[in-house]
This record gives sequence, C-alpha cells and structure tokens, in this order.
Amino acid sequence: MFKMNHTLHLTNTLTIKYTTMKIKFITMAIVTLLCAGQLNAQKGKWISLFDGKTTKGWHSFGKEVAGAAWKVEDGALTLDPSQKNDWQVRDGGDIVSADSFDDFHLQLEWKIAKNGNSGIIFFVQDDPIKYKNTWHTGPEMQVLDNDGHGDGKIFKHRAGNLYDLVAGKEGVVKPVGEWNKVDIIAQKGKLIFKLNDTEVVSTNYGDDNWREMIKNSKFSQGESPDFGKIFSGHIALQDHGDRVYYRNIRIQRL
Repeated sequence: MFKMNHTLHLTNTLTIKYTTMKIKFITMAIVTLLCAGQLNAQKGKWISLFDGKTTKGWHSFGKEVAGAAWKVEDGALTLDPSQKNDWQVRDGGDIVSADSFDDFHLQLEWKIAKNGNSGIIFFVQDDPIKYKNTWHTGPEMQVLDNDGHGDGKIFKHRAGNLYDLVAGKEGVVKPVGEWNKVDIIAQKGKLIFKLNDTEVVSTNYGDDNWREMIKNSKFSQGESPDFGKIFSGHIALQDHGDRVYYRNIRIQRL
C-alpha cells in the first residue's frame, strides 16, 4: 500500500512539474510572438524624431540632454553658433537620437548658412567613454555650403557625399538658405543617399570594398578603429560650429 501511494505521489509530482514546464514554455512562446509582432508592426511605420517644438528625443553626445546652443526656431532644429569654441559651439556638440536603428530609412530637410558645415551621421555608438566623437564610429552624409566652405573644394567632402568615402552626383544641392530634402536608406548592406529626390550615392557597406574605402580614407588614421564596423546605432546631427537648420525629421525601421 505504501509502495502504491509512493508511486502515485511520484506520478502526480512529475505530472505537475511537466504541466508547469509546459505552461512556462507556452507563456514564453506567446511573449516571443507578441514581441515579434510588435517589432514587425513598427517596421515600415514612420517615426517622428523631432516634434517641431522642443529638443525632446535628442541629447548632446556624452550628455543627458541637448546643449543649449541647439534651439527650435520656426519649427526647425537649429544650432546657434554665437558662442563658437574652436571648431564647435560652447554648450552645443553633436546631438544624438534617443533610439538606435539598424536597417532604416531616414528622411529630413536641411539648410545651411553661408560658409557653413554640418553633417548627418548614422550607426553612431553612443558611448563617450569608449569614443570621443560621433564620427569615430558613424559614417556621414555631408551638409555643406559647397561654394563658401573650404571642404567644397575637396573630393568626397561636398554636400550629399558619403563623407571622405564616396563622391556624390553633382548639381543637385540647392543654394545657401534653401531647404534640401534628404533620404538615407540603409538595409541589408546596401546604402543609398538621395538629395532632393535624386539618388546621389549608392554603395554597399560591410563588404571588402567598404573596408578598402575606409582603409584609403582619413578614418584609417587610428583615432577611430571602429569606424564603419558596427551597423546598428544612433542618428546624430553634427555641430561643426556653423548655423544649420533641420526639420521634418522622421525614420522608418526596415
């Protein structure tokens, strides 16, 4: 009788354990499916990165909030260069998006002041302890007054170029003071830049040719050993010490 009760107890215990494990497995599966569903629902949906009123969602690289030199004027995010300090602005710095992205479609508009320089940087590693600048990890679409700034005379440094890596199609950028529309599309190793709805750069990233381009660029000099190696990161808008405006900033996860 004792043996029978013991066997019955053991059987019930194993049944309870099995049922508990089964419930846990089913719960985990449901949670995984829900997370995947939420992620898929986000893909293809436009996400606003700028509300047109505040710097919410952005912070200066290495800080918790956007520097005071970044302001909002007439629905545009602008850098006030009145307190210039070396090549950047006091209490400015590159501003970085709160979220990071891997495959994405970024869209925005920019206009630059006379003789101005800025840039749109992506795949930025938001780690100021490890990296001194956003461009130590992230590639850049150049924002520039081609006619007034010295970089306009440098191959692969002109507006719309993949900075220091790929020269873009010419004759597309609008004059100083006019808005330029940008599309940056990065997906599965393919990178496309559009300026004013015209494709200006098309290249691959992460392959042998990409590594060779970096090897032959300023980014091979040692201060940025992880440049162009990590293909998930934040979006950054560059403080290069000059007045620049950005608006209608939005992004899709692809």
